Amino acid sequence: MRLIDIVVPATLALAPAAAIAQENNARFALEKSADGFVRMDRVTGEMSICQETGGQLVCKMAADDRTAFENELDRMQENIDALSKRVAILESAPRSLMPTDEEFDQTMTYMQRFFRGFMDIVKEWDRDLRGNEPEPPPQRT
Repeated sequence: MRLIDIVVPATLALAPAAAIAQENNARFALEKSADGFVRMDRVTGEMSICQETGGQLVCKMAADDRTAFENELDRMQENIDALSKRVAILESAPRSLMPTDEEFDQTMTYMQRFFRGFMDIVKEWDRDLRGNEPEPPPQRT
């Protein structure tokens, strides 16, 4: 096996990983400032103030970004609170899937009125088609 048969496939396999690493490195710009460093995200434009503490670079959001972030968190928390209240109300009000006796009786009354009216229309059409004398209206009590 030749060396080129090993090197070329290995290089091609590592090329995407190198491109991703280069892309991540190019995303942030780090500049020295009087108190430490300023890091800028080139994609979002967010700025962070960084200081070296204990051999590590610790970054905090800039004041403007922090305020916008906190406002968004507050808005989302209010939304969560409102949804939680709504769920609690819905869960605390048990409602049977079956109608109450009163609701059932009212529905039956509507259905009876509807079908009586419908049957009257059918009987009238039947009389018109047959030419029969009208029947006396049914006795309703």
